[in-house]
Amino acid sequence: MGRNVEIKARATDFACQRARAAELAESPSETISQEDTFFRAKRGRLKLRLFDADHGELIYYERADAQGPSESRYMILPTREPTVLRDALSKALGISGVVRKRREVYHVAGTRVHLDTVEGLGEFIELEAVLGPDESQEAGRARVHELAGALDISDEDLIDRAYIDLLLECGTEGDDS
Repeated sequence: MGRNVEIKARATDFACQRARAAELAESPSETISQEDTFFRAKRGRLKLRLFDADHGELIYYERADAQGPSESRYMILPTREPTVLRDALSKALGISGVVRKRREVYHVAGTRVHLDTVEGLGEFIELEAVLGPDESQEAGRARVHELAGALDISDEDLIDRAYIDLLLECGTEGDDS
């Protein structure tokens, strides 16, 4: 399983935080439209990320809901038939909800900076310090803390749950199928 340490925060000044991420980044950003369908999993979270009709990823991950940096363990399986896979999984497990977002991705010192505009929620920043096989959580936390400071992310900006949870709390997403 892959591992990372991550935080999620509400953006306080998206334009300034984007400009700062661009200054720090090792290369230009990549902008991606994503549609994440979450399935009812007994353990962890299971989602199918749709990029387009011929390109998607099935992602299983385990992460505690925590406001500060927390470790996430994940598995990613690419698929060339995401809509067929979504139909099969929705029949087998049921759908808990769908998250649609526009994501700008920057890479800064082994950390992915995601500037997300989430349909129905607004603007957010995720920092994901990808951990090497022998790298400690503490090293990842240090990278995330340093980058959060550089992007003017305060503890008050941090959120402790996934976008799907926020959408379900607002009553704007969900499917009982």
